[in-house]
Order: sequence, then structure tokens, then C-alpha cells
Amino acid sequence: MRITQILRSKLKNFSNFPKEYIERSKKQVYYETPKGTPQYLNRTVERKRFRYTMNRPWTGHFRQQNMPGTIRKKVQITPIEDWSYFRGDRVEILVGKDKGKHGLVTQVIPERNWVVVDGINWHYRTVGAEEGFPGVLIRSEAPLDVTKDIRLVDPSDLQGCEFEWRYTEDGEKVRVSVRTGRIIPIPESNNHTHDYKAKAAYIEREGKDTPATVIQEVTFKPKLSTFEMDIMEEMGIEEDRIPKKSYWY
Repeated sequence: MRITQILRSKLKNFSNFPKEYIERSKKQVYYETPKGTPQYLNRTVERKRFRYTMNRPWTGHFRQQNMPGTIRKKVQITPIEDWSYFRGDRVEILVGKDKGKHGLVTQVIPERNWVVVDGINWHYRTVGAEEGFPGVLIRSEAPLDVTKDIRLVDPSDLQGCEFEWRYTEDGEKVRVSVRTGRIIPIPESNNHTHDYKAKAAYIEREGKDTPATVIQEVTFKPKLSTFEMDIMEEMGIEEDRIPKKSYWY
């Protein structure tokens, strides 16, 4: 299950964390060749496969569920090449007690082909139970499989529909209802994060964000020269020596 291939650029993590941080937070290294030991080959033994659940990879619960020695049933899924469901999408339920109802997608878990729909497929669960305290009942929505449990709703008639990805005259890739030909836009709420509702309204914070003026400044201009040649150019040194012929064989 190649998870990295199904994470698409249009699918934003609600926590707005960089991909490098997510990979680093879930990384589990069991053995690594000590540094400064050239007599040994560089070897790293680490966990390659993870069990993905409702807990996101950067949380402590995810790490706890994937601790070494944890025995859990293997899950086999077929990754979706073009992920097509986003936060804020209106979908129709095809199975279960809520069959025929509509709801809005609130969470997306592409690693398991799951989405969570607000107020749909919910159940009660107990949290905080301990000796002398029975715990608290809370309502929790269970995930739905996008391949068989739901389908998108056509915004023109609010009926469930099949859709496909097409390109507009401007070259933009969009979802289109097969029945009506209506474009199903990606909701604006898919771009919402904990930091901002809209990028234009986000205020840069000193000490936290890199100013836009610095990002736009060009500090490196690539050219076909070595480091030594750059130093010579900077110091005004001209090379007038003729190198000896050398042969690779």
C-alpha cells in the first residue's frame, strides 16, 4: 500500500503541517548505523508499514496504536489514483440506516479510503471510564468507504450522481456530473486550516512566519560553475595556467 502516491496536492491537511513534519513525527527507527563509522555500511532499520485509523499520523494516539509489538489485523485496500472527495462536499449515503440521506464531509482519511460525514453513521461511545467513574457518553461518527458507501450530490438538482474528472478550456481539472454535465466545484472549506479560513485574511506573525518580502527575494542564481570558480570570480582572480592533459582510463 503506497500511501505517498494517493496524497494529492488538492487535499490539504486541516492542521496545515508540512509533509516533512508528518513523515518525521510517525517515523520509528529501530536501528541506525552510528555516525563516524566508515568501516560499516550505512544501514537503517525502520518501520515501513503503518496501520492508519481515525487518528492522524502526527498525533500521539497514532504512535501508540503503531508501537512495536502491537498485533493488529492487516488491512488491504486499493489506493485511489485520483482522490475526489474533499471537506465540505455534499454526499448521498448509499448503505446502512442513513441510506438516502445527505450530509457534508467533515474529515478525509485517504490512507483508508474513508470520509467522515457530519451527523451520519454515528454511534455512542464511552470515554474517560475508570474505577469509580462510569465515563461519559459521546456521539461519534464512524467513517464511510468512498468506493461503495457514498456518492457525490449534483448541485444542479441535489441528486446523487456519478462523476468524472475533465479539463476546462483553461486547462483546469474539475469534477463533472456525468448525468447533467454540471461542474462540481471543490468546496472552499477544503482550504480551511487551524491557522486561517482564507489565505488572504491570514496575518503574518513575527517570530513564527517568514515575511513575504524575504520569500520573494532571489538569493541564488544558478549557473554552470564550481564553488572554486565562484570564489575566483568574486575575488577577481583570473586563471591563466593551462591544465595538463588527463585520461580517465
